[in-house]
This record gives sequence, structure tokens and C-alpha cells, in this order.
Amino acid sequence: MVTSDQRRRQLAREKYERQQQRRAAARRKSRQRLAVIGAAAAVVVATLVGLIAGGVFDSEDKTVEPAADASPSASPTPTPKQSPPAMAIDDKAKYTFDLKTSAGPIKFEMDAAKTPQTVNSFKALADKGFFDNTKCHRLVTGGIFVLQCGDPEGTGSGGPGYNIPDENLDALGKPNEQGQVVYPAGTVAMANTGQPGSGGSQFFLVYKDSPLTPTYTPFGKIDPAGVKVLEEVAKAGTATGTPDGAPKTPVTIEKGTVTKN
Repeated sequence: MVTSDQRRRQLAREKYERQQQRRAAARRKSRQRLAVIGAAAAVVVATLVGLIAGGVFDSEDKTVEPAADASPSASPTPTPKQSPPAMAIDDKAKYTFDLKTSAGPIKFEMDAAKTPQTVNSFKALADKGFFDNTKCHRLVTGGIFVLQCGDPEGTGSGGPGYNIPDENLDALGKPNEQGQVVYPAGTVAMANTGQPGSGGSQFFLVYKDSPLTPTYTPFGKIDPAGVKVLEEVAKAGTATGTPDGAPKTPVTIEKGTVTKN
């Protein structure tokens, strides 16, 4: 027969064993959590090392190429579902694109003989008001010096729903050892996604000589007054103070008109 004293001792032992089991389980869970945290930390450290090695956090200016999806937060341009407009321009003529913008007038001449597909597309888009009331969404003030426009969404990922071929890519001379040529101040060129033949409606306006790979169709030359407008926009910098972002001085194309000279 078990006495009450023995029963108390038995219950105490059982209680003690349960406590020890709970503590052991807690220690195992703690070690598991630490292992997970340690593994996650290792991944983070490895990622940071890779980014640093790749130059992502370098303080030196890097050439930022004007592509349609270049913004870190931009989505890839959707697969085009339309065909470019039928050829309807005189490829022996010159055309002028007049941009009435909130920052001032910007006018540039386009050469249909050298860039017929580009000029034809821009005239067709302008004739139906495609560029009207659209934002120039991107200003770059380091490495290259451009204002990028032509996205109806104002995000860097929009376009007309079709692509046009690259043209006139050898117009700026032979690339240097870095594979770059100089896009002179006053140049207007097509932006793209980084892939051949991926231009749409986005273009960039160069306000200061900019080294770039010769993969962006140069198709226009800005008049001196227009370059001055761009220089004033660039002087204010970006909205965030970084070398690449939305311009601090908002630039909206209020009206875009293409005329034959």
C-alpha cells in the first residue's frame, strides 16, 4: 500500500520530469530558431557580398542606360499585340516634332531618310494625340544626362502596344574600348528594354554629351532653345535627390505635333 508521503514524492518526481521535458523541448526549439536565423543571416550576408562585388553600392557614378524598364520598380513591358503603323511618310523629307511642355517648348528635327520606321511611328502616334498630357518620367544627371519621355503611363513600362526596329545605329561613329559612343547634347534617341528591336514610344532627350552603347536609335536633333529648357530641368535635379529618378521640376508634354518641313 502506497502511503500519502510516498504518493507526494511520486507526484513531485513526475512533475519534475514533466518540467525537464518541457525545458528540453524549449531548448530544442530555441536551437532550431537560432539555426534558421543563422541560415537566413548567411543568405543576407552572401547577397550583400555579391551586390558589393557587383558594384551595386559603389559610390562612383555608373553609366545608367535609358531603357524602358530601367526604373527599379518598373514592370517589364508587355509583349506587343499590335503591328506598327503602315508607312505613310515621305522618306526623303525631314519632319519636326514640336513638344509643348510644362517646362517650356522643345522642338527637334527628325530625318526620315535615316530613320523612316521611327519617324513614321512618331508621326502616326502624334497625329492621334498619343503624347498629349504625358509625363517625362525619368531624369538622369550622373554618368549620362537625359530626360526620358513618351510613356503614356508615366512609369517607364508603358508603350504603344507594338515595337519598331532599330535604325541608324552606326551614325555616331565607332565604339571605344568600352563599347560606347557619345550621344551628343541635343540628340533624341529611342529608349528600349535592352533587347534589339524593342523600341516603342519612349525616347530620351540628351542635354549633355552622354556615353552609351550604340543600341539606341538616334533619330532627332533638338534646337538650342530646347536644350536650354532641358538644362534648366536638369539643374533642379530629381525629386529624390538621386542621380536617376523623376525630375523635381515636373515635365508634362501638353501637346506633341509632328509636321513635315
